[in-house]
Amino acid sequence: MTALSPLPVTILTGFLGSGKTTLINHLLKNYPNEKIAIVENEFGAVGIDGGLLERRGDVEVIELTNGCVCCSVRGELTEALKNLLTQRDEGKLSFERLLLETTGLADPAPIIQTFFVDDVLRERLMLDAVITLVDAEHAQKQLSEHRVAVSQVGFADRLILTKLDRIDEETKRLLLERLRAINARAVVCEARSGRLEKEAWIGIEAFNLDEGFTLNATFTPSLKNSATPLRFRPLEQSDASRSWNDDITSHVFETGDVDIKRIGAFMEGAIEKYGNDMLRYKGILAVAGEPRRLIVQGIHRVVGFDYGSEWRADEARKTMLVIIGRSLPIDSLEREFMSCVSQSEAYPR
Repeated sequence: MTALSPLPVTILTGFLGSGKTTLINHLLKNYPNEKIAIVENEFGAVGIDGGLLERRGDVEVIELTNGCVCCSVRGELTEALKNLLTQRDEGKLSFERLLLETTGLADPAPIIQTFFVDDVLRERLMLDAVITLVDAEHAQKQLSEHRVAVSQVGFADRLILTKLDRIDEETKRLLLERLRAINARAVVCEARSGRLEKEAWIGIEAFNLDEGFTLNATFTPSLKNSATPLRFRPLEQSDASRSWNDDITSHVFETGDVDIKRIGAFMEGAIEKYGNDMLRYKGILAVAGEPRRLIVQGIHRVVGFDYGSEWRADEARKTMLVIIGRSLPIDSLEREFMSCVSQSEAYPR
């Protein structure tokens, strides 16, 4: 990998006590060939031994025994990342991936946007995924009392549940139901005592504008030297069992072919009016008269479009857009979305 090749970045978030440090320690211990720079967006060290390499400004760099580096950032994240890239270019540091661990009280939004708004970081770094750890034992209380905990779930591409051995099956069912109501597009998996294969959360390319679009998906990794984790299946959401009212929820819009001008106007208008409250959105659009899929993905007011592969002759052309947002006017958005349909009838649900 050359110095100018974009480096993949994984953002690891989760509320206080969810197990982020334990998961990182497992990664470092079991995958010694991974050259990772671990960036902690708060003061404090990952619980591993190392010698201080350099102290420059607001960044401490600690060299780990497996060749990785750990950095504690106490100042401006953008400048700290540029500093790391400069040291890599100069041959002072060697890493091929960034893992950014946020503080447990951090809203992921400004951190994610860092990788899109700065020209240097946008060119040099490539956001891979947002991974959110969920403490199954305390999650319901945290989600009810702390808005940032709901936001962390809403931004996630993958949800990793921890401490599931401390709750019963009914509590687990209700938690999964609530998580899926907040974020229907995130893949859910389990870490046992912080153990989880890196393939479950590293290098999953969730921010690529491709056709890898899932809804209520599951992931079942095979843990080395441990029992197979529980297999999570999509759950039917029952309004009768709910005892919460989260302001962040998932909404799925579906239809068949859409008119390119109308769907463009719809997206532009939605982002203009509600962009601040649209946490994550992603979709595959079937555009009338266009043989290729149109892929859309965005965070707040940052959005990207790209054409994917052609629709096969043996598959139904289907438009699906998932929006994870805060207190959005869903009824009016759905009416506007359905006005983009180029055929007389919407895709059957």
